[in-house]
Amino acid sequence: MITALVERLGAFVLQSITSLGQFSYFFVQVFFWMFKRPFRIKLLFEQLFFVGNKSLFIIMLTGGFTGMVMCYQTYFGFKLVSADNFVGPLVAISLAKELAPVFSGLVVAGRAGAAMAAAIGSMKVTEQVDALEVMGINSIQYLAVPRVVASTLVLPLLTIIFQFVGNAGAWLVGVKVLKIEEAIYFSKLSEFMFVSDIAQGVIKAYFFGLAIATIGTYFGFTVQGGAEGVGKNTNLAVIWGMVTVLVADFILTSFLVRVL
Repeated sequence: MITALVERLGAFVLQSITSLGQFSYFFVQVFFWMFKRPFRIKLLFEQLFFVGNKSLFIIMLTGGFTGMVMCYQTYFGFKLVSADNFVGPLVAISLAKELAPVFSGLVVAGRAGAAMAAAIGSMKVTEQVDALEVMGINSIQYLAVPRVVASTLVLPLLTIIFQFVGNAGAWLVGVKVLKIEEAIYFSKLSEFMFVSDIAQGVIKAYFFGLAIATIGTYFGFTVQGGAEGVGKNTNLAVIWGMVTVLVADFILTSFLVRVL
C-alpha cells in the first residue's frame, strides 16, 4: 500500500513538472511571436472587441451591484461604532485595490478564457491548426498572440469601468438610500483615496489578463480526444484561470503594498 501511494505521488509530481514545463515553453513561444512580423492587426481588433466589448455588460452589472452591496454591508457595520462617514472611502479603496481587478479577472476567465480554449480546441480536433502550419502560418502567432495581447490590454480598462460603476452604485445607495451627507461622503473619499490605490488594481489587471489568455489558449492547443477533450480542456481553462487570478492577487498584493 505504501509503495503504491509513493508511486502515485511520484507520478503526480512528474506529471505536474512536465505540464509546468510545457506551459512555460508555450508562454515563451507566445512572447517570441508577439514581436515577429506579420502583425495580425485585424485579428487583434477582433479579439479586443470580443474580450472587451462583449464583456462590458456583465462587468458593469457586477460592478454596480458589488458597490451597492458593499455600501450596505459597510454602512450597517460602521454605524455600530458611529463611523458611517467612512463608508465611501472604504468601498472605493476595496474596489480599487481588490474587488475590481479580481472580479473582472474572474468574469473574463469564465467568459473569454473558456471561449478561447473552446475555439482553439475545436480547430485542433478538426485539424484546422495543422492546416495553418501546412500553409506556412505559425498557429501560435495566428491564434494565441492576438488573444493574449487583447486580453492584456482590455482587462485594465474593464477594471477601471468596474471601479467607476461600483463607486456610482455605492454613492447611489449611500447618499440616496442610506442618507449619508453627500458633502461628507465626497470629502472623506478625497481625503483617503489616492491614485496609487487605483494603480494597484490596474497593475494587477495587466497580469491577470496575460495569465487568463495564456492559460485559455494553452488548453486549447493541448486538446486531445475529440469533442470530449474540448469540453475537458475548456473546463480546465476556466478553473486554472480563476485559481491563477486568486493566487496572483495574493502575490501581487504582497509586492505592491511595499512599492506603491
